[in-house]
Amino acid sequence: MLVDSHCHLDFPDFAQDQAGVIERAKAAGVGTMLTIGTHLTKARPVIGLAERYPEIFATVGIHPHEAAREPQTDADALIALAVHPKVVGFGESGLDYFYEHSPRAAQQENFRTHIAAARKSGLPLVIHSRDADDDTIAILEEEMEKGAFRGLIHCFSSGPKLAETAIRLGLYVSFSGIVTFKKSEPILAVAAQLPLDRILVETDAPFLAPVPKRGKRNEPAFVAHVAAKIAHARGLGVAEFARASSANFFRLFVKAQPA
Repeated sequence: MLVDSHCHLDFPDFAQDQAGVIERAKAAGVGTMLTIGTHLTKARPVIGLAERYPEIFATVGIHPHEAAREPQTDADALIALAVHPKVVGFGESGLDYFYEHSPRAAQQENFRTHIAAARKSGLPLVIHSRDADDDTIAILEEEMEKGAFRGLIHCFSSGPKLAETAIRLGLYVSFSGIVTFKKSEPILAVAAQLPLDRILVETDAPFLAPVPKRGKRNEPAFVAHVAAKIAHARGLGVAEFARASSANFFRLFVKAQPA
């Protein structure tokens, strides 16, 4: 069994084909999918998907792009949403200095709020970091000193320093179809070297379809290509790597149970 640890099944890209996408994922051996919140104002459709399908779980949170556009929130409001049995974590939240759709100060405040919710509840945080390694590291280290929290760096596309810091702080790292791209050898090298018990795989669907599906709409079934690429880089069989990465998911997202 494989787990797609990060997808966006509520996005309009899937509106006409939701059931088909989920069936194709199951046929490809993907037994669990985590659909990720990006707006608190749109949390209800994300949670509704998880309610309808036993294979799907959800997170709630505010994406860094939306940090200045969504209403301000606090840790307790996030935790109240996470009482739902199918909500297994927070996010995605973090820093995105590539697009900077929200000011950096708003992103940082939003990130710290989500960390506070993760620390207070014990549920993990899905962390987005793009072109923001130094500030991500600084915030993670500062916040971890206030009290431990759990989480992962999703769709890893950074340098080894961020990955090494995440592991040192007890976090996990998730890899997407980026590892299959021709110019992504340094990212694949990180995936090949990290401890096996700290790695997850994802699609970030509908984005970042892996080779050989690149250029198409991504979907959870394609996480099999991500797993195969990393397994080969680590010298492992695909089944062995699938078992390990899936076990890591359920160890981190303790509220999730296999369907």
